[in-house]
Amino acid sequence: MTISEVSKKYDISTDTLRYYERIGLIPKVGKNRSGNRDFTEVDCNWVEFIKCMRGAGISVESLIDYVKLFQEGDNTIKARKQILVEEYEILSEKIKKLQEVQERLKFKIESYDKNILEYEERLKK
Repeated sequence: MTISEVSKKYDISTDTLRYYERIGLIPKVGKNRSGNRDFTEVDCNWVEFIKCMRGAGISVESLIDYVKLFQEGDNTIKARKQILVEEYEILSEKIKKLQEVQERLKFKIESYDKNILEYEERLKK
């Protein structure tokens, strides 16, 4: 696939894809005879993985480390798993905090609903 096709498929700009490759967020993409990037299915899987992880707030640094370790081979499996475990714990804490905020917002919204009903009742009298 061309970089434009990958860009459209994953809704990521071509500049971002080039940047991801340059900083090591995705492994180097092969090039065709014309010298243009030629994304394989494996390359696309990396793009999808990185997009998903970044969307969840996983740090760029952790992902760069993960990709680098992956490229080093199977002897890095434990280290890669550790990166994922640490990021999972961070994400779990973020989710917990977001759920607390969500509950507080729900309470505030319900308070407004109650106040509106009371106000409307007073208007009827």
